[in-house]
Order: sequence, then structure tokens, then C-alpha cells
Amino acid sequence: MREDLPQILADHPRNAALLAFLRAQGCAPSGPHDYALGAWQLHTHPDLMDRLAELGLGAPLHAAYGVPLLAREGVAAVAATGTNRLLLRLPAAPADLEPSTAVPGLDRDGWWAVDAWQSELTTVEGDHRLLTAVDRALVHARALVGR
Repeated sequence: MREDLPQILADHPRNAALLAFLRAQGCAPSGPHDYALGAWQLHTHPDLMDRLAELGLGAPLHAAYGVPLLAREGVAAVAATGTNRLLLRLPAAPADLEPSTAVPGLDRDGWWAVDAWQSELTTVEGDHRLLTAVDRALVHARALVGR
């Protein structure tokens, strides 16, 4: 797991729905052996946090309420939750990716849940599709900044 602490996600109006969802599940670590992300209990598997960093290709990690994220100019683009779910902010559902368990209400805000490893595809094809989707989400987040 990465040792450097991510930046705190900005309280941008475009992040309101995601932050409300994350705030509702956020809590302090329950003990010294509990995984933490800053002052919050880590709400994803440490391997998924590493996976998010790999798919971000050097984009700085952000965090909110124990969840690692990728963002552009303060607007969240990708979040890693649970053991294998990525939430991608895109204008439409990514048709070429295996979906994961959706988060009720976030899809109205443009968040789409996908499996972080795409086990139905070869590793190379799954990684390629995920890298492309993460890049598209980061570009889309940048476009939302001024709206």
C-alpha cells in the first residue's frame, strides 16, 4: 500500500453527491491495527488503493472520508470502494466494462460502478479498457470544473 498520504478532496459543488455518500459511511479507525487513510478508516481494500494509483498513471491520489480518489482541479473523477469497485464519473455508462454493484443515487450524478480487475477479460485487455476509462473520467472531471 502507498505510504504517502493523499490530498484531501476539495469541497467543490460537483463533489456534493459523492461526498454525502462517503460521509455517511466514514468513521475513525477502530484500533491501532485498523487500516487508515489519514484520520479515517480505510473504506477500500489496500490492494484496490494501489490499483487506483496504477490506473491513474501518476495522477495524485486524493481522499475523502477514508476513500481514495482521483480528481482534476478539485473535481472527483474516480473513487475506489469496497474490495473491487471503481466509481467512474462519466457522461454515460462505460459499455465495454464489467459493471460492479451500483451506488443508488450516484448514477444520477454521473457515477458508474465497474469491476476494478475486469476478470471476464484478459489482463491486457481489461487493463487497457480500465486505463482508457480512467483517463476519460479525468478528462470529464476537468470539463466539469467550470460548469
